[in-house]
Amino acid sequence: MESVLTDLVQIARLGEKNRAENEALRKHMKRHHFVEKRLRRISEDIYDAIDCRECANCCKVATTRLLPRDVERLAKFFRLHPDRFLRDYCAESEEEGIILKRTEEHGCIFLDGNLCSVYEARPSTCQDFPHLINGAGSLESRMWEMIDRACYCPIVYNALEAFKPEVGFKK
Repeated sequence: MESVLTDLVQIARLGEKNRAENEALRKHMKRHHFVEKRLRRISEDIYDAIDCRECANCCKVATTRLLPRDVERLAKFFRLHPDRFLRDYCAESEEEGIILKRTEEHGCIFLDGNLCSVYEARPSTCQDFPHLINGAGSLESRMWEMIDRACYCPIVYNALEAFKPEVGFKK
C-alpha cells in the first residue's frame, strides 16, 4: 500500500477538489460489479495505517445522529433518565433528528482533546465510523455519505483514492 495522506488541510482541499470525481466514482460503482470484500480489505489496511486518536476530525466537524438505543445506552452510562439525557446533552436537527450537542470550538461535547470521554457507550454511528468497513447495508449503499467524509476523514479520503483503480474508474 502506498503511503496515506493524513494532513487535514490537504485532505479538506483535495476532498473538495475531488468532489465531482468522487460523485462520478459513486455512480460508476452503482453501474459496475465490484468485489466488496476487496474494497473492505483496502479500507481495513488504510484504517490500520491511521490512528484516529491523532485526528478526531470526525468528532470536530461532523454531527452525531442518535438512535433510541444510543440514548438509552448513554443515559445508563451517565445514570440519568433518558429524558434528562436528551435535555442536557442532545439537540434536534431538522435534517438528522436527535443529535449530540456540539460546541463551536471543540465539536462533539464528549470530545476531550482527541479522545471520546464516553467511548465505552459511544453512539452506533461513532462505533461504525467511517462506515467503510461497518455500517447498515452494502458499501455501495453507504457511498453517498463518503463524498462529504472524504473532505474531513483521512481514512475515507485515502480509501476512495484507492478504490478508483480497484473498480476500474477512469478520472
